[in-house]
Formats: sequence, structure tokens, C-alpha cells
Amino acid sequence: MEFILHAGDVGGDEILDELSIIAPVHAVYGNVDEPGNPRLRAAIDIAIDGVRIHVSHGHELGVPKPEKLLARYAADVIVYGHTHSPLVVKADGRLVVNPGAAGPARFDFKPGVAVLEIADGKPDVRLVPIG
Repeated sequence: MEFILHAGDVGGDEILDELSIIAPVHAVYGNVDEPGNPRLRAAIDIAIDGVRIHVSHGHELGVPKPEKLLARYAADVIVYGHTHSPLVVKADGRLVVNPGAAGPARFDFKPGVAVLEIADGKPDVRLVPIG
């Protein structure tokens, strides 16, 4: 099963349309997205092969830090955006992932995405620069 999880600051429906050519898209809204867009949710909580995944933008925590996200959400994998700073933190068998931003370079970060793979009920993630 392949699909795209978008952690917010989508930038418009045309981005979702383009991404859906690659794979089905599930997206949350970020602090710069248009309020009320029915294609965006506040959070996504799913389970795949027994691995619980939570996706939210992170702005709901003010300044999202891995410790705050781990304390707030019980998922095995927590994906967030907001800071656009790519990172993977492993803590107590859980993962906190910020894939960065796939659009134009911002805040001195190069564009990139994260690839999450789940095999035999174990998640593994890698950051992939693009462009």
C-alpha cells in the first residue's frame, strides 16, 4: 500500500491534484492553508500493519519539538511539518518525523521528503533530498 501523507502548508488544491497523480493523498492543514478546505483535516490517525501513525502540522503545539509531540500523541510514528526542518528522532521505540518541505527552498533548508516503510510491523524512515 502506497500513499502520500502531507503534513500541512499544502499551498492549494492544485498541489494535492498533482500529488494524487503519484499516489493517493491524505493531508492535514497547516497554518498558511485556507481554512475550511474539505480536502484537509486537522489530524490523521491511521494504523498500518499494527503501527500507529499520527500526522498533524505541529502548529497546534506552538513550537513543535519532538519531546512535546511524544508527550501529546501516543502513536508509534508522529509526522509533523510547521518548522520545515527535516528531522528524524527515535525515542523509546517511537519515531518523530519532519519531512521538511518539498517545495521551493525556504529557511535555508533544501527541499526534501521522508519515506516511511513498514515491514513486519516495524517502521523505518529515511529523509530524501529532492531537486
